[in-house]
Amino acid sequence: MSNKDNDRRIDYIEFNVANIEASKAFYGGAFGWTFKDYGPEYCEFADGRLTGGFTTLGPVRSGGPLVILYADDLQDAARRVEAAGGKIVKPIYSFPGGRRFHFADPDGYELAVWSAQ
Repeated sequence: MSNKDNDRRIDYIEFNVANIEASKAFYGGAFGWTFKDYGPEYCEFADGRLTGGFTTLGPVRSGGPLVILYADDLQDAARRVEAAGGKIVKPIYSFPGGRRFHFADPDGYELAVWSAQ
């Protein structure tokens, strides 16, 4: 599936964790997930259908993982979020592999949108 097929769909889930190795041991043992390390602060997991990440770069949230959507046009997605009543809580920024922003929905749930461009 190309990224174009993922436009405006959930694409990735990111967990802020206290200990990546402990998280890998738990999810690998309980669910058979596989892992790819990207340094000491980030690890990608795969469950056979969906990928996500474990990171120690942010605080552990009791509210759950960060749900990340994909958008072909990141600027347009940010405009749509605001027009629909969401609030940008982390403006567009670059990271290895693309760019993304974080937003809060009207209930305060934080999500992110990323683009490879």
